[in-house]
Amino acid sequence: MLLLMQPTSTLARFLPYQLSLASNAVSGRIAMEYRQRWGLSIPEWRVMAVLGDAGALTQRDLTKRTLMDKVAVNRACKVLEERGLAQRRPNEQDGRSHLLDLSEDGVAMHSEILPLALEMERKLFAGFSPEELDLFRSLLQKARHQAEDLSEASFTGGYGIR
Repeated sequence: MLLLMQPTSTLARFLPYQLSLASNAVSGRIAMEYRQRWGLSIPEWRVMAVLGDAGALTQRDLTKRTLMDKVAVNRACKVLEERGLAQRRPNEQDGRSHLLDLSEDGVAMHSEILPLALEMERKLFAGFSPEELDLFRSLLQKARHQAEDLSEASFTGGYGIR
């Protein structure tokens, strides 16, 4: 039996690193399910989930909402379109962009996946009390807002060092 020792390094206690490990573990587990059942990558599912929640959006809006790289969003959108799960239409507000929305097949797949996603969330966090889950969600939201609010000058002491 292999015993894993708890690391005592600074990195092991570095919260952004711990958050990244937890995120990768959870996303990886969920991604395996999406890939096996529906042939979807994490970016493809994230785009579908946002479109299912928000409706038609531009790729720029999808990039902002998913916090994914624009290349990853572009690839995911292209795959979803090729599979007939999403469709583009002209953006009447801005003639230079298009809106992407789930197609009828995309809506049907989204409605199949969502209950599984919620069940996986339930299983992943079964050891948490409702109060702990509320606190966890609140702390994650607070951390995200803090990250969004930080300016580059905060890290450089205002000296523009990169």
